[in-house]
Amino acid sequence: MDAQQVITTLERLADPAIAAHSQRFFKTAPGEYAEGDRFLGIRVPQIRAQVRLCRDLPLADIEALLHSPFHEARLLALLILVWRFERAKPELRSKIYHLYLNNTGCINNWDLVDSSAPQIVGGHLLDRNRKPLYRLARSSSLWERRISVLACFSFIRAGQYEDILALSEQLLGDPYELIHKALGWMLREVGKRDPEKAGQFLRQHCRSMPRVMLRYAIERLPEAQRQAYLKGEVCCS
Repeated sequence: MDAQQVITTLERLADPAIAAHSQRFFKTAPGEYAEGDRFLGIRVPQIRAQVRLCRDLPLADIEALLHSPFHEARLLALLILVWRFERAKPELRSKIYHLYLNNTGCINNWDLVDSSAPQIVGGHLLDRNRKPLYRLARSSSLWERRISVLACFSFIRAGQYEDILALSEQLLGDPYELIHKALGWMLREVGKRDPEKAGQFLRQHCRSMPRVMLRYAIERLPEAQRQAYLKGEVCCS
C-alpha cells in the first residue's frame, strides 16, 4: 500500500453529510482559523481503524499523506506517526520527530495538534533540552504555538511542570482563544497532580490571564474556590 492507495480507501469511506458538519465544526470558512481546510467526512474511529492497516507505510508515504488537502488523511498520517513513534527505537524516533517539525504547516488544526504533539514532540524532548519548545512558542504560527503547549502534556505526566508554567506566563498575551484554552487545560492537568504549584501560578496571574484560560484552569476546583478565582478574591497580582 502507498499514499495514493490510502487516499483511495479514505475516499470510499467519505460521507458528504459528515463532511459538511466537520467544515462548520472545525471553522473552515473565510476568516476562520482553519480557512480552506477540506474534509472527506469520516468519523475518527474509522480513521483510527485504518492505522492498523497502514502502520507499516514508508515514512515518505506518511509524509505524502500529511500533505494531503484532506483533513482526515493528515490526521491518519499523524496517528500512524504516533503509533510508530511509541514503538520505535531512538534513531527512528528522532526521524519521526524531525519529520513532524519539518511539516508543521500541515498540522493545522487543533485536533491534529492535540492527537500528536504530546506523544511526538513531548516524547522526544522528555529527556532532552527544551529549547525547541520555546522556539515554537515564539512562532507566528498559531499551530506551532499550540504544539509547544500540548507537548508539555508529556512533561506534566512525568511530574515536570516548569516548562508549562514558563510557557503559560510567556503566552498570557497570545491573541488566540485556542492558545488560551490549551494553556488552561494544561494548568488544570498540573493542578490534578500538584495543586499548590498550580495554585501559586493562578494566584499570581489570575487577574491578568485571559478569562477563558482561567475558566479552563479552575474547571475541576470546588465551586467556592472557583468563584473566588473568578471574582479575583484570591489573586495576588
